[in-house]
Amino acid sequence: MKLKHTINPVLLQFINFIILVYSFITYIPWYILSGSRQTIAKSKQIKAKPVKNKAGSPYRSVNSLHCLASVLYPGCDTLDKVFKYAKTKFKDKKLLGTREILKEEDEIQPSGKVFKKVILGKYTWLSYDEVYMKAANFGNGLAVLGQQPKTNIAIFCETRAEWMIAAQACFMHNYQLVTLYATLGGPAIVHGLNESEVTTIITSKELMQTKLKEIVSQVPLLRHIITVDGKPTTWSEFPKGVIVHTMASVQAMGAKADNVSKQQAKPVPSDIAVIMYTSGSTGLPKGVMISHCNLIAGITGMAERIPHLGEKDIYIGYLPLAHVLELSAELVCLSHGCCIGYSSPQTLADQSSKIKKGSKGDVTMLRPTLMASVPEIMDRIYKNVMNKVNEMTSFQRNLFILAYNYKMEQISKGYTTPLCDSLIFRKVRMLLGGKIRTLLCGGAPLSAATQRFMNICFCCPVGQGYGLTESVGAGTITEVWDYTTGRVGAPLVCCEIKLLNWEEGGYYNTDKPYPRGEILIGGQNVAMGYYKNEERTKNDFTVDENGQRWLHTGDIGEFHADGCLKIIDRKKDLVKLQAGEYVSLGKVEAALKNLPLVDNICAYASSFQSYVIAFVVPNQKELTELARKKGFKGTWDEICTSAEMEKEVLKVLAEAASSAHLEKFEIPMKIHLSPDPWTPETGLVTDAFKLKRRELTSHYQIDIDRMYGKIK
Repeated sequence: MKLKHTINPVLLQFINFIILVYSFITYIPWYILSGSRQTIAKSKQIKAKPVKNKAGSPYRSVNSLHCLASVLYPGCDTLDKVFKYAKTKFKDKKLLGTREILKEEDEIQPSGKVFKKVILGKYTWLSYDEVYMKAANFGNGLAVLGQQPKTNIAIFCETRAEWMIAAQACFMHNYQLVTLYATLGGPAIVHGLNESEVTTIITSKELMQTKLKEIVSQVPLLRHIITVDGKPTTWSEFPKGVIVHTMASVQAMGAKADNVSKQQAKPVPSDIAVIMYTSGSTGLPKGVMISHCNLIAGITGMAERIPHLGEKDIYIGYLPLAHVLELSAELVCLSHGCCIGYSSPQTLADQSSKIKKGSKGDVTMLRPTLMASVPEIMDRIYKNVMNKVNEMTSFQRNLFILAYNYKMEQISKGYTTPLCDSLIFRKVRMLLGGKIRTLLCGGAPLSAATQRFMNICFCCPVGQGYGLTESVGAGTITEVWDYTTGRVGAPLVCCEIKLLNWEEGGYYNTDKPYPRGEILIGGQNVAMGYYKNEERTKNDFTVDENGQRWLHTGDIGEFHADGCLKIIDRKKDLVKLQAGEYVSLGKVEAALKNLPLVDNICAYASSFQSYVIAFVVPNQKELTELARKKGFKGTWDEICTSAEMEKEVLKVLAEAASSAHLEKFEIPMKIHLSPDPWTPETGLVTDAFKLKRRELTSHYQIDIDRMYGKIK
């Protein structure tokens, strides 16, 4: 969608004429020299095809029609072999980079709140060889502490170089790495640690003090806590029998233990590499068992979608490494000789919350070429830039809009705009360091407006990816020359995707013009199942007559004529918000529908938004009484359409949600009060009075747009 300008029509005609002349003069030399002839041709090519000419047949990338890819390098069928190969090939090259903290200080805000601010130095680097030695020593040290091959060891830590070193140590020594999000709450942490029966956990000083010390007494098998960043200040609060070590001391033990390395048990491809606990959707998190061959197949597929990936690339790592997207992205980079510089959302840019004004954020110092992101961060950048555009003078704003609309037209045709890139969008591009050549977005759907904005203003392709923890994050990624929006690309070379009929939702793989159905992902990247949960494993994973393992995603998709996939619905009432949190709509409704004020309720959430909304059929007697108490007079319809009464009902819902221990992101932020009840006759509920979500969504679309700020 084009941006609106305020240019005089006559002047606009003249400008358009100049643009036309410029385009005509520069087209032939551009076409010959830029190499974009191939880009234009590729954008029109078929990207995936059905394996067989019948409905429901799996789609495969045209680059792997006859055989799915499963290994990066010949003979490297486990992660320790991949790292050893990379270490040998890129021995002295920089691998992991960390910025030194030069100064920390408290900054008092006008509100009285205190924000921590940091001034950071340059990146210091560890080479491939140095990281390999540190990982080997750490793995040996863990063996000295009693860690046995094929037993679980947990990592509960922020994204940093030590996380990757610890992970590589586990891969080398065949320890099964249990990953937990640093943002998990106490009950979820306790559940993951106890279910996986870990005796050792790797963490940071901050997380040990703020989260672990409160729940460590609830983990009876725990014996060792290893802090990656030095000795904690307090030790006395931990139960007897739990010993706290530093990572450096464990590495020192391992460096001396020559006899341990000789007895090192090497993994085989089918061994578990990671048990990845998800962030939790309908309750406690579940652990996904991911083998060495699962991860290698996944990163093989991802790497194929990034052209010219290699030693010149610099990747910035700031997303949670406990998330499959970040772990897979970093393993892709590690295996191809790239540098990985670490950051955090609080220090990413010059304007980030922890960066002291006047000092530089991580992207400015690192100037990465590759970056993974989630829609929430991209949307934040989009809104910030557009706010600044609106603050420009009329001339500057119209110049930006003209360039934006011109480039939108050009890239839709497969053309580039070097003049606009250097003159108009250079400052915007510098927000991410100025050298980004590929952005990969995953974790939740990316809005078309934001994707188009990133394509235009950051002068690089934005690859939307689709995958689940259960498929190692691998499923589809858009090609770098595909500038269409709303789609997630063709299947990766490591997997195939088919659509299964979902009769209840009315989706069939025989639908015209596009086949539709539940998305099933098959291939060696499909995980082994759920840890200690055979019933859920049987429900979500199947094996066909050819021995192919399939993951039933619960997402509904449609294949376009060129073989690209579009996500159009979800079977379950589970929705992932923009920031990646899962919301169970049924759980929200169950917590609120028994309130005296509520006759019926339907929670709604969009993956393009950051909060939940709800449609409420209020109890007429209760709401009328509440209106009387608040001094509001009017008819029943007037009470229900009153913004004031919406706020009052929202307060009641928020109190009940808190009492029911809903997470903050699960509590509806806005509501619509319906004066009319939902009955089978209205078509909004079934004969058994179960909610018809699709019909309710359609019925209240105008209200949804209003609550999400699309209508003012």
